[in-house]
Amino acid sequence: MKALAINNPKQFGRVAVMMGGSAAEREVSLKSGAAVYAALKCKGVDALAVDVTGSPIDALAGLKIDRVFNIIHGRGGEDGVLQGVLEVLAIPYTGSGVMASALTMDKLRTKLCWQGFGLVTPKWCLLEDEADLDGCIEKLGFPVIVKPAQEGSSIGMSKAGNRDELQQALIVAQKYRCDVYAEAWVTGKEYTVAVLDGVALPVIRLETPNAFYDFEAKYQATTTQYHCPCGLSQEQEQSLKELAVTACKVVGVKGWGRVDVFIDDLGQYQLIEVNTVPGMTDHSLVPMAARQAGIDFNELVWRILETSCG
Repeated sequence: MKALAINNPKQFGRVAVMMGGSAAEREVSLKSGAAVYAALKCKGVDALAVDVTGSPIDALAGLKIDRVFNIIHGRGGEDGVLQGVLEVLAIPYTGSGVMASALTMDKLRTKLCWQGFGLVTPKWCLLEDEADLDGCIEKLGFPVIVKPAQEGSSIGMSKAGNRDELQQALIVAQKYRCDVYAEAWVTGKEYTVAVLDGVALPVIRLETPNAFYDFEAKYQATTTQYHCPCGLSQEQEQSLKELAVTACKVVGVKGWGRVDVFIDDLGQYQLIEVNTVPGMTDHSLVPMAARQAGIDFNELVWRILETSCG
């Protein structure tokens, strides 16, 4: 990694760590926010913890701040809404801008952009209602994984191995009030690549005994294994890093992010999604990758905050 661009915490001014929000990932965001806030204070930054419970405009009212460290996961914080507010208020912030945030929050539109650039992502079917099930089965077969297009942390996702399970998975996903789609099940190994200021960090391979890397596997289980080094050859890992950086560039991701990828049993790299406000909890993947690169948590938070100063 390149040398730090800022050495004096006073150069950041007063930093609001915006966390919480009202989306399904609120509790995860609060944990991430508490960790980020503690790291900034430890580094001497004049930080203020801001728990957003409603309008971000109301949350910022009366506060004299110079920039925002955005750690609100999911809709309202990761989808361009908060970014638009901060743009109007002329307050610099961490992470991607309005367009990239809105686009990448929608997994379906992200897949369409990647396909347009020639990048590979698993086949899928939009499921608007039960009438779409038979067409989906004909196109994708089984198993499939059903996803709400605008949720993170695997919330609302279900694996389906037959028509009844597919129907039930649709009902579950529809609760999240956004497009729902079924994605072809990828048999292979799952990887994640953190990207910090345009540079990919060491790749992590994920392994879980669960049906897939679901919410429980991410935040609660003790059985999930994280392999870093990931076990790929140096050449393969470098290719995966380059793919992650390209995937971010295609959809306009800035500052930091995390790209999820499968390598299927035929050796094909298949892009799954990109997260523009990844988790920063004790179970989170970006801090894990940073440690492997020799960057401790406090320095990682500092480096992310630096990207708001461009």
